[in-house]
Amino acid sequence: MTRLVRMAGARVLQRTGAPSAQRALFNSFNGSFSDSPRAIYEELVRRAPAMRHVWLRSAAGAGFPESVTTVEPYSLGYLRDVGRAGYVVSNIEMPRNLRKRPRMTYLQTWHGTPLKRIGFDNERWKQNPRGLDRMAREFAKWDYLVSQNAFSTEIFRRAFRFDGEILETGYPRNDVLSAPEAPALRRELRAALGITDGMRAILYAPTWRDNLVDERGALRFSPALDIARMAERLGGDTVLLLRLHRLLTPELGEGLGAFVRNVSAHPDIRDLYLAADVLVTDYSSAMFDFAVTGKPIAFFTYDLDEYRDSVRGFYFDLEAEAPGPVCRTSEDLIDALGDLDERSHDYDRFRRRFCALEDGGATRRVVERVFG
Repeated sequence: MTRLVRMAGARVLQRTGAPSAQRALFNSFNGSFSDSPRAIYEELVRRAPAMRHVWLRSAAGAGFPESVTTVEPYSLGYLRDVGRAGYVVSNIEMPRNLRKRPRMTYLQTWHGTPLKRIGFDNERWKQNPRGLDRMAREFAKWDYLVSQNAFSTEIFRRAFRFDGEILETGYPRNDVLSAPEAPALRRELRAALGITDGMRAILYAPTWRDNLVDERGALRFSPALDIARMAERLGGDTVLLLRLHRLLTPELGEGLGAFVRNVSAHPDIRDLYLAADVLVTDYSSAMFDFAVTGKPIAFFTYDLDEYRDSVRGFYFDLEAEAPGPVCRTSEDLIDALGDLDERSHDYDRFRRRFCALEDGGATRRVVERVFG
């Protein structure tokens, strides 16, 4: 079956029913129960229990409650359900065969405040004109776009060439980080991860590298961090929670010793933010979300010059604005983790710039604007 025939069939299936305001389809990273779509779904279930909610669920998708109706991405069931959905809520690009129909509202929550350049600002995309055209068609389908802060709003408008309504509300996914039940959830999550009282949990969440691929062209992960040395220096009261980017294979983090717990397959990173005591990252948008907790952050940027100058490019000077120590070597990072101040002037300034809207009410603001 040719691609054109498949696309034509997809369009026909999406026309088998009319979009209904009582139907919503949710997509988080093409198949997981997580992120801002999860927070919006949970709020809608409380507010409008009569609505029919359907989720895209991949073969590896985890964390879905038994009560959730799911369909496989690209399946016939997906095509029928997306054609009948009055609302589509997604945090990434939808499958390209999505046909935007009248009376369908597409809410794009996106998935992070950008440090690294995105969309049309990303120079690497200019080498792929067909990819740029595909992106432009996707961006044109959005009715609403959620922004975490004023900084992101300005970038999204330009990088996505989006002239629709931007909801500068904060991220729904982060509401739980400042919720009254956060301490209880933290205790529950740490117990489930086997983190005992008095143990310090360091969450290591590096981003992916566009330029690190294997001989088949698949993205790969290389632990530049000297984990054995970290285990030796920090002792038995510390555990490293390894969270690889979703584009990397979770199994790649295995075999790194008892000091490391690979939590890459955990369905929602917001749980790990609650469970952790410290975040170690590099150029990931995790820094903007974890800062909501007020807990310390350190940066392991062994390839900073290459990543900034050749791979992606940055929107601001990380070394000048980072809310914690920026370390070029494993030894420097381990030293920093051994004596890490919880807060600093730079941390507070960072939170004022990027987290000012994270007051626990982002989900409510988004739902009331989009769903009424």
